[in-house]
Amino acid sequence: MKALVTGATGFLGGALVRRLRGLGWDVTGLGRDPKKLNELEDAGIRPLHADIRKKNQVSEAVKEQEFVFHCAAFPSPWGNYELFYQANVIGARNVARACLENKVKRLVYVSTPSIYFEYASRMSVKESDPLPEPISNYARTKLLAEEEIDRGVANGLAAISIRPRALFGEGDTVIFPRLIRRIRSGGLPILGDGENIVDLTYIDNVVDALLLCAESPAGTLGKKYNISNGEPVKIWKLIERICDELKYPRPRRRISCRAAHAVAGILESVYTLIPFSPEPPLTRLSVSMMSNSSTLDISAARNELGYQPNVSIEEGVGRFLKWWKEKNPK
Repeated sequence: MKALVTGATGFLGGALVRRLRGLGWDVTGLGRDPKKLNELEDAGIRPLHADIRKKNQVSEAVKEQEFVFHCAAFPSPWGNYELFYQANVIGARNVARACLENKVKRLVYVSTPSIYFEYASRMSVKESDPLPEPISNYARTKLLAEEEIDRGVANGLAAISIRPRALFGEGDTVIFPRLIRRIRSGGLPILGDGENIVDLTYIDNVVDALLLCAESPAGTLGKKYNISNGEPVKIWKLIERICDELKYPRPRRRISCRAAHAVAGILESVYTLIPFSPEPPLTRLSVSMMSNSSTLDISAARNELGYQPNVSIEEGVGRFLKWWKEKNPK
């Protein structure tokens, strides 16, 4: 089977192309990082340097493909709206249109549960639950991107979407590495009461979900599915484990949610005025994510896709820490 994976030089896309290659697929990895594209080529994966914001490049990339996995996105927690819009919305529009034009068998789109987030706890969120006003440029543009996919479906595109929560694992450059940097610097206070629970998803489980989407029944087309490990964890207990494993002091200093939110708001206002608007050391989004509880209902994915998280949080964290220590020897 022939497949194109966008965002193949990223965390999820890279894991997916390697899995597909291992399964014997004829896979093309589209990305913009020349070094990582070379690594894909060394692994027997056809590399393609292309920009999803460019309609003609996307159209050419999709030609003769049977399946397209659209993993590419601009996922930063902070940044200029236009950067998010071009990568997330225009990118999704170009991919959806190219898939229609080239009559691909199926498009599998990677969205985000960030569209559920608000400055409060939300538990067992279902795909059909009312959506709040997006609280970040990332969430806002990914919601618009879903609408682009929906328009394609209305025009006959065979597409299905997933909303995977907080990906982690070997090769992660975002969630755990950002936490570890803050832990190492001693600049990570406990926000709130430290009892909040969150969903995480081990990378291999997300790849499993993507493969299930590629071959799911026709009744799943046009739908969106929450994906997580289905085993919420206390985030601050997990941080304590990371500290203990890596021999760093556990966070001790506490800041109330209200105080942290107020400080973050001030920092956001100040940093917005700085040229190129660098990311503040604390944002209201990061405060909310680290102090509120947030879990997903994944029953639809279990029942309709046959999704089953095969790697537990315990095992996944162990694998990540082993990889991290090998990569960062002291």
